[in-house]
Amino acid sequence: MPSIPLRQIRAVIAVCEEGSFTCAAERENATQSGISQHVAAVERSLGVKLFERTTGAVKPTPAGMRYYKRCVEAVGTLAHAAEEARSLAGQVTGELRIGLMPTFTRAVLAPVLDDFVPQCPEVRLHIVEGYSGLLTEMVLDEKLDFAVVPAFEGTIGLKSRLLVRDREMLISGPKRGLPPLAPVRLSECKPLKIVVPGPDNIRRRNLDTYFQSHGVEAAALLEMDAMIATLEFVARSDWVTVLPSVISVNDIGRGELIVNPIVSPELHAEFVVIQPTRRTLSTQARMFLQRFEEEVAHIHDVWYAAIKGPAKKKLRA
Repeated sequence: MPSIPLRQIRAVIAVCEEGSFTCAAERENATQSGISQHVAAVERSLGVKLFERTTGAVKPTPAGMRYYKRCVEAVGTLAHAAEEARSLAGQVTGELRIGLMPTFTRAVLAPVLDDFVPQCPEVRLHIVEGYSGLLTEMVLDEKLDFAVVPAFEGTIGLKSRLLVRDREMLISGPKRGLPPLAPVRLSECKPLKIVVPGPDNIRRRNLDTYFQSHGVEAAALLEMDAMIATLEFVARSDWVTVLPSVISVNDIGRGELIVNPIVSPELHAEFVVIQPTRRTLSTQARMFLQRFEEEVAHIHDVWYAAIKGPAKKKLRA
């Protein structure tokens, strides 16, 4: 069987991920007819149909999906080989584009940057703060090398791995009157006036499921996809919110915001690193992620030390 040129393989990958010959052509800086010819050439070489072409949509056949997955692996291996060669030459340069949610920019990011920037002075770093929908689209469009988002169902064009499983905390202001760090049952927090993410936010679905499953009734609900505004509002009112522990570690002992671990049962959120399927992480990206994970682990150690004493006290709401 004759070898299939890389440009034809990239065309197959683009069509599978974009679901459109037109969009695939735009992504590959080619013409629609050129992409169609590349795909047709691969189908002739393999003797198998890779796509079902219907009005307004292009979907991979079972054979096409399997071929796509193998092609992505192969292209990724080539990219990884190039990255290893640069790494062995001691070259940690170039751009690094990262997407992070406010969950991680408030407490995790600064200490990571404090170490990473001096270690990699030749890396041009660009960090985007946003919510999961925006960051996911930017990764798919290759505007970001990777992003950290809540765990979600997989999608063509993305690969992911679990970064952290984080414990959720109840955040309130002094007016709510909760003793700092004392464990609380949400079902017993009455009246529960709570700020939650909007319905399109992945974390909102997780919260709704928990509320329904464990008899948590909200007396008043305020939807807000604005982290700083949420924290400011909660700090000066008797409203509460629920946020992962990594965002609130710097509030321990300050008094402006009161943090309480949620129990009976605990509530957790999972966060994943997502990246384009067809790309491998650069040396600088791997270095950043390693330091990032170390900082998250450190924050969890701080939380464990902070709450292991108060956790023994009587539960209060």
